[in-house]
Amino acid sequence: MERVWLPALGRDVSRVALGTWSMGGWMWGGANESDARATIEGALDLGVDIIDTAPVYGFGLSEELLGGVLDKRGNRSDVVIATKLGLSWDSRHDPWRDASPGRIREEVVSSLARLRTDYIDLYQVHWPDPAVPFDQTAAELGMLVDEGLVRAVGVCNYAPDQMEEFCAGGRLDTAQFRYNLFERAAEADVLPFCRDRGLATLAYSPLARGLLTGAMRRGHESSDKARRADMFHGESYRRHLSAVKRLDAFAQEAYGRRVIHLAVRWLLDQPGLTIALWGARKPEQLEAMQAVDGFTLDAAAMAEIDRICAEELAE
Repeated sequence: MERVWLPALGRDVSRVALGTWSMGGWMWGGANESDARATIEGALDLGVDIIDTAPVYGFGLSEELLGGVLDKRGNRSDVVIATKLGLSWDSRHDPWRDASPGRIREEVVSSLARLRTDYIDLYQVHWPDPAVPFDQTAAELGMLVDEGLVRAVGVCNYAPDQMEEFCAGGRLDTAQFRYNLFERAAEADVLPFCRDRGLATLAYSPLARGLLTGAMRRGHESSDKARRADMFHGESYRRHLSAVKRLDAFAQEAYGRRVIHLAVRWLLDQPGLTIALWGARKPEQLEAMQAVDGFTLDAAAMAEIDRICAEELAE
């Protein structure tokens, strides 16, 4: 499996990471713990050695599942754990942002316990908290690094100006953001900022919450809360499915691959993109992962992909 060096951690990792949001069941219609454990095991067996999770994914469940699998396998040091902070929740599981220093201290203790580890490789602020100065959050995370509880610091869903303010308070090693063939807002400013600053980047939702797997069909619109965007409904859904069909045909003709492989390969071939998060909740959802390697997209292929998307998604 293709790998990349992460200077902040002093090691290389697989360029495809396992994303665990759906495993926790929050916004995905519930969780199946047996399937989730098998999925984590399967990803590790395929050579994936960076796993992205968060406390809010199942309100502790996703971290607990990951910690249990790694404890059972006894290979904690072989795996990079990327988890998050900054979202709290109440008994009704309604989350809110809180990246204050005191809350960070509470969260890191809880995450370490759920993950059954004494350090977190990559600790990421899940969403910017406007109620707390970003440099204050950064300074507290820097203290966790100094204490050996955290090895690298990242942010998720931050704009460039917010990352600038964060950097004023301490180190910043990575940035995570939504990015895929259908959702390219990061290209305007976030990805260029990260390239200029030498930040490692993690793209979540590389398959557009399932649209780019090629498995979705007309007449079967999603009802889960994770797919509330316009592209999953009505005329927009029809147009996106049409784009998927053409992209799939292009992938088959040009590379003997399918649209799921093309979509992730497209991400990995973007300048400045370090890692793509492959979300899965069942072992069979990992089967396509290995075919992402073994080919690259040249300028002509990139142009053809852009042409297909422009033609099909134009309103």
